[in-house]
Amino acid sequence: MSSAVATRTLLACFLLVWTASSLACSGSGPVPLDASFADAPSDSPGSQNTRVLVFTRTLAYRHESIADGVALISRLAVANGWRLTRTEEPATFNDASLAEFDVTVWLSTTGDVLEEEQQAAFQRYVESGGGFVGVHAASDTEYDWPWYASLVGAQFSDHPAIQTATLNVEDATHPASAHLATTFSWEDEWYNFRENPRAHVDVLLSVDESSYAGGTMGDHPIAWTHSVGQGRAFYTALGHSADAYTDPTFVGHLEGAIGWARRAP
Repeated sequence: MSSAVATRTLLACFLLVWTASSLACSGSGPVPLDASFADAPSDSPGSQNTRVLVFTRTLAYRHESIADGVALISRLAVANGWRLTRTEEPATFNDASLAEFDVTVWLSTTGDVLEEEQQAAFQRYVESGGGFVGVHAASDTEYDWPWYASLVGAQFSDHPAIQTATLNVEDATHPASAHLATTFSWEDEWYNFRENPRAHVDVLLSVDESSYAGGTMGDHPIAWTHSVGQGRAFYTALGHSADAYTDPTFVGHLEGAIGWARRAP
């Protein structure tokens, strides 16, 4: 490669990183696919040098709020000193690439998003200490992969119309729920699940089915955590609408989840 070509290549890479960082700071647009930006300064509030992979691939329904979710996590990355990479490329799920990240966020993914070799690499990653944060439609993903069903905790069945319901905080000590009122109202797309995960997870939030129409579970967990091997897994069914990603209730919920799930130093 000539020195001139090398210089242009380095400049292009610099501009991509600068653009992602600028958009994250301003909230004016999405982070480009397969883009990453550098850690915030070490004296930034909450700086942990956490390396976050945001995976947004969809092969079924695609939520319009994915872009808003990426913008939120980008802002959180700047505020907390995280290094953020966003991708929809399943080839990222190999041992070498995954080793570069402390936590993966599956942001409203849908469908069968990974091939078998990629699934095996992701399973090794989590069981050896990598973190998983599933948001909303992450439970509408990989129905034919039993290990993933166990990781996410429960899989989507159906939902009624979007409406307001009452949520109950069951664990007020967890970083993803400690900022919440004991009981509060929230509008969302209330997922019914194929199975109740309570026996296998630690429930953070549950929804009161008497407060809305269309719940079919009775006891209805809506956000939870558990351990998978040496890794930590978090799932929340909240996050359908774009408005959620600027609401302090949900912002604190997701920020606490990512910070908790990251690989232990």
